[in-house]
Amino acid sequence: MEQVEVHLTRKIANGYIIPLGPANLVAVMTDVGMVGCGAFDVAALDSFSYPAAKVRPAIGPSIVDTDDILKGIIKEANRSAIGRGIRTGMTGRQALELL
Repeated sequence: MEQVEVHLTRKIANGYIIPLGPANLVAVMTDVGMVGCGAFDVAALDSFSYPAAKVRPAIGPSIVDTDDILKGIIKEANRSAIGRGIRTGMTGRQALELL
């Protein structure tokens, strides 16, 4: 597993990259919520009132690293994330700035 700092406008988030054979499990987490790759079940995280969204790649076939999360396009957000202003179509970075 690799952990990296992700610098946002008002805070530093933690990025995680976990190799899973041919794919990576990738997420960026703030002190409030997270944006991750398509492998995350953001609806399940909503049962804990945890704001979460997942992205699709902006370029290429899959999310490989935290840069892909930042550039990715939000394809799903749970109710807790929507309550913080996160919407489908925004970038992962835009969503993380709201967390």
